[in-house]
Amino acid sequence: MSQFNVRKVAVLGAGVMGAQIAAHLVNVKVPVVLFDLPAKEGDKNGIVRKAIDNLKKLKPAPLAVASDAELIEVANYDDDMKLLKGCDLIIEAIAERMDWKSDLYHKIAPFVAKNAILASNTSGLSITELSEALPEALRPRFCGIHFFNPPRYMYLVELIPTPTTQPEVLDKLESFVTTALGKGVVRAKDTPNFIANRIGTVGLLATMKEAEKFGLNFDVVDDLTGKRLGRASSGTFRTGDVVGLDTMAHVIKTLQDKLTPAADSFYDSFATPPVLAKLLELKNLGQKTGAGFYKKVGRDILRFDLASGEYVPAGTKGDEVYGRMLKRKAGERLKLLRDAEGPQGQFLWAILRDGFHYAAVHLADIAETARDVDLAMRWGFGMKQGPFELWQEAGWLDVAKMVQEDIDAGKALSKQPLPDWVFQGPVADAGGVHTEQGSWNPSSRQFEPRRQLPVYRRQLFPELLLGEGGPRFETAGKTLAETDAIRIWTLDDEVVIATLKTKMHIISPAAGEGLMQALDIAESGYQGLVVWPGEDPFSVGADLETMLKGFVAGGSDFVDSLEKELQDGVQRMRYAQVPVVAAIRGMALGGGCELAVHCARRVAIMESYIGLVEVGVGLVPGAGGLTYIARRAAENAANSTDKDLLHFLTEGFTAAAMAKVGTSALESRQLGYLQWSDVIVPNKDELLYVAISQAKALAQSGWRPPMKRLFPVAGRDGKATIQGQLVNMRDGGFISQHDFHIASLIAGVVTGGDVNPGTLVSEDYLLTLERRAFTSLLAHPKTQERMLGMLSTGKPVRN
Repeated sequence: MSQFNVRKVAVLGAGVMGAQIAAHLVNVKVPVVLFDLPAKEGDKNGIVRKAIDNLKKLKPAPLAVASDAELIEVANYDDDMKLLKGCDLIIEAIAERMDWKSDLYHKIAPFVAKNAILASNTSGLSITELSEALPEALRPRFCGIHFFNPPRYMYLVELIPTPTTQPEVLDKLESFVTTALGKGVVRAKDTPNFIANRIGTVGLLATMKEAEKFGLNFDVVDDLTGKRLGRASSGTFRTGDVVGLDTMAHVIKTLQDKLTPAADSFYDSFATPPVLAKLLELKNLGQKTGAGFYKKVGRDILRFDLASGEYVPAGTKGDEVYGRMLKRKAGERLKLLRDAEGPQGQFLWAILRDGFHYAAVHLADIAETARDVDLAMRWGFGMKQGPFELWQEAGWLDVAKMVQEDIDAGKALSKQPLPDWVFQGPVADAGGVHTEQGSWNPSSRQFEPRRQLPVYRRQLFPELLLGEGGPRFETAGKTLAETDAIRIWTLDDEVVIATLKTKMHIISPAAGEGLMQALDIAESGYQGLVVWPGEDPFSVGADLETMLKGFVAGGSDFVDSLEKELQDGVQRMRYAQVPVVAAIRGMALGGGCELAVHCARRVAIMESYIGLVEVGVGLVPGAGGLTYIARRAAENAANSTDKDLLHFLTEGFTAAAMAKVGTSALESRQLGYLQWSDVIVPNKDELLYVAISQAKALAQSGWRPPMKRLFPVAGRDGKATIQGQLVNMRDGGFISQHDFHIASLIAGVVTGGDVNPGTLVSEDYLLTLERRAFTSLLAHPKTQERMLGMLSTGKPVRN
């Protein structure tokens, strides 16, 4: 396969999806030009400019850094078609109208470069039918590319070929989307709504139909079908409000228009639910209009009541007995639900049964393998397990018999029986569709392994399905040492990997000792050390519970010794004889952030959230975080013509004092927690590969740790300036008295305490100030309130 170099991407259509796709391209540093119709009045690019401005207002934020909106080039179809000639990939994302898309294709075809790929971001229209509007020479380079909303955050991208799409084109595009855009690619067949929206929309309709049948309200359904069921926390109806009821209706209409009872035996269940039809009539489209299935009035959440046509109080929860059932093992859970007498239990079994039934009947129509269905539902709909995974875990033949019995009894949404491969042959013999050999392809009647594109060699531990063969990081490689808190291992006998096993990867005393052991091992004969979490998060920091118990039992001296151990540990990382690389994904908070900033290098995925958040629990960063802020300010000032330390200190101080967390790796870099020499990786599954490569590159370039040196601090004058600003914030009611106290202690550390401006200090000096501030706060009643509140509820207490 020849290399696919993407110099620039064109996105056609500056609607909600088109603009957000352009934003994500900017996030991952791919140059992009965004097209739309010329405005009828004023600036001809006014439509595109307005869409770009709107990106800054959307939540969740499509842009990793809001100011990067200016990097999106603007264009219109009248004046700028020649720009398409410089684009290697063109993504069409205009409204879901076959005639509009066809007209646009006729217009752009003469300007598409001879090797460029053209792809449509339709959510369900026929890709083959769309291709008929293109010249024959362009059809081999045309396919569907279906991003999920919001495209920055949703991992799934479906690629859909036509009969004339060149296989190499699909391979090139899959490689680019995987590595450059950081997405998980599933190839779908060209059928209505493809895979995820087909299964998901039918599941949504089934849920609404079964909820009506069993007399359940929206809030009860959402409580039962959210996290308890291993699905998105927003449940069913809240998800609809977020997506938009007009969008939901469009996807449903695609099923209604493009399928028939002959093509889909579930067709009778595709009718628009009466409650959805009523809300559409009222133009209550969900979150975008302020009302949908739910409506927020002040602090109250209301739900729509179809019978009265009014919004009524919401908040009813599902019966806890079913919550307990859903915590049982899969096989026991499904049998309990099937045998349940209450409507909520019968409802839960019904929607699971309907999902199993539909996925099995239509697997051959919509996907190559069962793997594609399960990954699509994980990545596109936030399910913990896809339908086939859950079925297999619960006992393949047992569940199959229960489903078929319901079909025979007329309880299912369709009378069509389960396919014969469910009960006999390789799947029945293997106990499911996912095996060590691969996943079931009903067309070839074989278990097929994953595609072996070169890009996937970078994914050392790809996300695996239940029963699927492949390496798992918990047991892979060679274990060098292991405790309950950490596994120290290597894949290649060249770089040591340290993976914390504690809950949320907290840095407990045992975890800290393990990290030091990992460093000892790495320094004894390896090229470097990578601290990699295996899965989110990187680390949420120190062990608060141990800290608080230690204070109660041993007082300030005990806590001081614990903090000294943490400080010594991160300093040892900084001055290690081999390069230490922090491989960051998800949250790196508090002590997790302090660990990361003291490593030789950081490799972070785009969705990394990094910050010093100790203020939230009434503390100051105490494992070197404030020392890092002071040192970096001095280093930055030394490299600038502006020698006023306070100018370089302000941002770091504010970030720590206000517990600011970078909402992306790019924003974390702006806050100073990542440096320009650090590497940002779009795809989470490539993180370890890149981190190991960075460790080796540092080692092979003659790694030496930094020399210890003194550096200047802002001193008492700097602290006085900051203190004045804090007084204004306190007196203005922006911060509490305790926030003021904590921020004052932070200011005292980062400015070096009661010394003259420009005084040269050592890291050890500032670390001592950190510890004193930390231990003094631990004895404060309001800090203890914050710590206990966080430990009991997981939420910060403001006092």
